[in-house]
Amino acid sequence: MHYAAEVARRLLEIRAVKLSPHDPFTWASGILSPIYCDNRIALSHPSVRTFIKDCLAEQAGSFGAFDVVAGVATAGIPHGALLADKLGLPFVYVRSSAKDHGRRNLVEGELREGQRVLVIEDLISTGGSCLTATEALLDAGCPVCGVLAIFQYGFPKAEAAFAAKNLPFQTLTNYDILVHEAIATGYIAPQDLDILRQWRENPEGWGALYV
Repeated sequence: MHYAAEVARRLLEIRAVKLSPHDPFTWASGILSPIYCDNRIALSHPSVRTFIKDCLAEQAGSFGAFDVVAGVATAGIPHGALLADKLGLPFVYVRSSAKDHGRRNLVEGELREGQRVLVIEDLISTGGSCLTATEALLDAGCPVCGVLAIFQYGFPKAEAAFAAKNLPFQTLTNYDILVHEAIATGYIAPQDLDILRQWRENPEGWGALYV
């Protein structure tokens, strides 16, 4: 992952990842957080979009041979499609829930039983959406060689969830590297490091301590 610091730096530059230790964001789950990640913003920046695509293509090789790229709806879809195009492979995507009309698909696209699949996600938090997607692919008779995402927070809960399924996952960069780059580039002050570390250790309880 020689490009991990560069990925983090570019995400900060385009504000796809925002750090605000003293004015936290509220996630959809209600958790107060000093970080907010929206890698879809990278799609609006051609040079960053291409860089991420090239990094995904390089790191995808560590999963061995696979036949299909699958994006996790919704944010994993565009990055997965870009990767599939670069690799010259078929692409499918996995819905968060089956359609309530038509063929009631959970997996969209042409997928044949026995094809090995690499799953692409933009962000790994707890790993729940990725693991739900992999279950849908396994139910379709397709082995999953692993999950590749752009960014992860490094929560132990995610590591445990993937380990329980014996499913490898990797990311282009992570929370620790991003925080290091944020300090190195003056995005945040060094004295904010403890706040950011304490949030990652206890994201559910952090808000009560610092807000």
